[in-house]
Amino acid sequence: MVIIMKKIRTRYAPSPTGKMHVGNLRSALYEFLIAKHEGGVFMLRIEDTDQERYVEGAVDIIYRTLKTAGLTHDEGPDKDGGYGPYVQSERNKSGIYLKYAKELIDKGEAYYCFCDKERLESLRETITDPETGESKEIMIYDKHCLHLSKEEVEAKLAAGMPYVIRQNNPKEGVTTFHDELYGDISVSNAELDDMVLIKSDGFPTYNFANVVDDHTMGITHVVRGNEYLSSSPKYNRLYEAFGWEVPVYIHLPLITDENHKKLSKRSGHASFEDLLAQGFLPEAVVNYIALLGWSPEENREIFSLQELIEQFDYRRISKSPAVFDINKLKWMNGEYLKAMDEERFYELALPYLEKVLTKKLDFHKIAAMVKTRIEVFPDIAELVDFFNELPDYDTEMYVHKKMKTTKESSLAVLTELMPILEKQEDYSNDALYALLTEFAQKREYKNGYVLWPVRTAVSGRQMTPAGATEIMELLGKEESLSRIRRGIEALQA
Repeated sequence: MVIIMKKIRTRYAPSPTGKMHVGNLRSALYEFLIAKHEGGVFMLRIEDTDQERYVEGAVDIIYRTLKTAGLTHDEGPDKDGGYGPYVQSERNKSGIYLKYAKELIDKGEAYYCFCDKERLESLRETITDPETGESKEIMIYDKHCLHLSKEEVEAKLAAGMPYVIRQNNPKEGVTTFHDELYGDISVSNAELDDMVLIKSDGFPTYNFANVVDDHTMGITHVVRGNEYLSSSPKYNRLYEAFGWEVPVYIHLPLITDENHKKLSKRSGHASFEDLLAQGFLPEAVVNYIALLGWSPEENREIFSLQELIEQFDYRRISKSPAVFDINKLKWMNGEYLKAMDEERFYELALPYLEKVLTKKLDFHKIAAMVKTRIEVFPDIAELVDFFNELPDYDTEMYVHKKMKTTKESSLAVLTELMPILEKQEDYSNDALYALLTEFAQKREYKNGYVLWPVRTAVSGRQMTPAGATEIMELLGKEESLSRIRRGIEALQA
């Protein structure tokens, strides 16, 4: 007997409601990796059934984010693979959702509901979460309209009364579903609300459209956040009511901030676009997000997208919440910058250099100086702004125990060096370094004893991206001498 394995088909199905949250990007990434690891199909579907939350331009953000992240979809609104349309509002025009909802009504698995807003509000009650102690309002529908006769329903429809279509869930027994990470989960049917399938505006709800689309578009693996675990029994009952095969469920762990609270938009790093704006590299963000809940077999952390495709096994996804640590992401980004090709680094760093530096300097050399010293591009500003003008600084900076320098020794070195540097014409790094080290050697000083006060004088900084002579080469003779004179004056004061 030959078993034919069904080709894996995953879908990323975002709602166009704004920027792409880190959690959404992780879902897209995992769906992409699961499909590509098995040579399957990764689909993009736009779920715009919630017209009230639709944000103009959000679809463009979805396309831009996927492209920037390298998550190329095989099918979607712009790539018809035979399962289109790939936008739910366009699918709705064909009447597909209403057709399937009416099929459920015929089977007794759904019913028309004509209850107005006032009646629904009267069903609201306040409950207290036993774990958190927090109070919240819920509304569990009481199946009032389920008991309408066929004639009553037809009369109300003929009269043009507004309606929704609700799922008819049982109140007794249990519903069990399987998740690849959480195993078998059983839920009492008494907890299952009769969720709305078709809204009064004729659009399907997110939950119903999801099930219909996943089945009709051949989706084999459904990957989503574990906040949807509680909805899964209702999804399963829909699959069973239709007699459809249930897809493989993979519910992903929550992503929290460093304080173990749900990652919020207020954190400033909740969306992919926010992170790029903060100077992070797309490939570093994708690498980091891949590790938010998934651990590779080998003990390593840096992966290219191709390596992630080869290594990714969804069975190694954790059930525990993943902590989004911005400092860990900065470290990883820094590793990507260190490994980056020099010319690409220069091109990416140039806008940041141009924003900070007002003087005409050799930006290529400055970019090379900072390459291994930054974690994100905005770090450049603090490293190089002293090139514009010498900052005010405390003369205590001339004191360095390891170099055995004091303010007095620094004053003596700078004073003695001044006429020598004034005579020097070649202000290249090599020539200056040779000059200063020869000066130190003749006086039996260690190199640092001379270089430390010079670097302090020309930079006014405790930490610099380069040594004294590299800085002097960029500043040029006139500016270097001017700064050293100011250092001497400050030490004499």
